[in-house]
Amino acid sequence: MYPRKQYLDKLIKKKDNGRVKIITGLRRCGKSVLLFQIYRDYLLNEGVAPEQIIGLALDTLTNAKYRNPIELDKYIREQITDSSKRYYVFIDEIQFVSEIQNPYVDDPEAKLGFIDAVLGLMQIPNADVYVTGSNSKMLSSDILTQFRDRGDEIRVHPLSFAEYYEAYEDDKRGAWQDYYTYGGMPVAAGLSSHEEKSRYLRDLFTGTYIKDVLERHHIANEREVLDILLDILASGIGSLTNPSKLSNTFKSEKQIGISSDTIDKYLGYFMDSFLISKAERYDVKGRKYIKTPAKYYYSDVGLRNARLGFRQLEETHLMENVIYNDLLRRDLDVDVGVVEYNTRNAEGKSVRRQLEVDFVVNRGSDRFYIQSALSIADPEKRSQETASLLRIPDSFRKIVIVKDYMKPWNDDHGIQYIGVEQFLLDETLLR
Repeated sequence: MYPRKQYLDKLIKKKDNGRVKIITGLRRCGKSVLLFQIYRDYLLNEGVAPEQIIGLALDTLTNAKYRNPIELDKYIREQITDSSKRYYVFIDEIQFVSEIQNPYVDDPEAKLGFIDAVLGLMQIPNADVYVTGSNSKMLSSDILTQFRDRGDEIRVHPLSFAEYYEAYEDDKRGAWQDYYTYGGMPVAAGLSSHEEKSRYLRDLFTGTYIKDVLERHHIANEREVLDILLDILASGIGSLTNPSKLSNTFKSEKQIGISSDTIDKYLGYFMDSFLISKAERYDVKGRKYIKTPAKYYYSDVGLRNARLGFRQLEETHLMENVIYNDLLRRDLDVDVGVVEYNTRNAEGKSVRRQLEVDFVVNRGSDRFYIQSALSIADPEKRSQETASLLRIPDSFRKIVIVKDYMKPWNDDHGIQYIGVEQFLLDETLLR
């Protein structure tokens, strides 16, 4: 079991704050283990008695009765027997609570659901409430929205490279290659062979993620379209695209007619389920967002690779995806940067060109510009990777992350160079 210290620390910090703690994230990334094992063990070690921790997993048949919000409320209240003690209420898969007719009023529109149950429990002065939930009926992002300003989100990601590296039992020199190949889904990380890892990750797609989207949004005949869209996104990580371009790809390469609006809707479904993330473009000099195109990254590169049968393992693109995910995990705001400049073409005419900054990263008033480059050993390649950074007219830190192992160093322009493993293992490098 991985310690998940980052998320445990967040739960500890928010303990007893009077708000419901909502643990969100990609399915099978470790939310339930975090709450019911890691955080529970912490409370027990702090002197909380076992009877003061009330845990209920609503996805089990034995607890089906408590999918009724009234029965759920009744059960929890019955466990809180001593007003002088603090109780910790853990409810897993909260979306299994059904919406029912309010039996106490005549209005047929009056309904009761999990929101009513949880908000009611929050009114108990000696109860601290925690919920998780994510499936085809109610994904985690929906749960968070329902609680609005009455809840605190703890977003859980797949294992970071640092977590993976710490538990890696073979020669540490192989950790990076295994990580960008198989990703950080906790169960997959614990399997030994390629066949086991591949089968598990593929089954997550077919038996969990796609099934969730199909069932939740009542999509009957578009399974092939969803599969193709996921494949296109997987093949194009790190590339700019938009629904119109994706629609044209369907038409030209698959001979399938599908509107850009429909594709935009499906992209939203995947983002709501935390399967992919969208990075908006930001004009660095103009200080404004560019609505389209954008970049899409997989929340776990192992899932991305399994999607393509482990056939397209381009390290440069996978490295960029891993860095993006790690920046999000660090609770940073991340955009794709654009730097425009004037130059002259071969005919001597003035033209406007754009250069890309892989990531514009913001933390409060601090900003970092980051390029991901497999290597800068060749002077021409180094010049290419730093061209956009050199045209940014401010003094915020500019960083090039490379695959090569190296001690961080700065060139004459103040650009810092860091090896990817060092960057992923040392969060102080962005402080």
